[in-house]
Amino acid sequence: MTDHDIVDVLLVEDNAHDAEITMRALSKLSHRVHWVRDGEEAIEYLRVSALPRLVLLDLKMPKMSGIDVLRELRSTDRTVSIPVVMLTSSGQERDIAECYRYGANGFAVKPIDLQELEGVVQRIGLYWLLVNRPPEPGGLRRK
Repeated sequence: MTDHDIVDVLLVEDNAHDAEITMRALSKLSHRVHWVRDGEEAIEYLRVSALPRLVLLDLKMPKMSGIDVLRELRSTDRTVSIPVVMLTSSGQERDIAECYRYGANGFAVKPIDLQELEGVVQRIGLYWLLVNRPPEPGGLRRK
């Protein structure tokens, strides 16, 4: 795998407007982003493509929920160590707890203010893409 095959961020978001804003914020950090519109597309992408360094995952999507995608990611050696940040409009305590229960690394509630959303995405990117050092794919083995 060469450097140009690596996608830094996989954005799983069914709302085109939210996806555009998030991709614009990440592009300011010079990160490559691949956008998929639902959970089924995300699972297929991760099955056949170069692994991203970070997944930004919406919670409520058609076809397959963010929780279902998260559970699938955490059940496979290839994807278990990819950091997943839930980037969603839901701030309900039960949603937050469920995401962490199934292995989310972070949970950010999308603010209504567009500039604030860009700031949130940039801060997420700074940590998960520049500071955090995850193990190589398959480096975490379940017992």
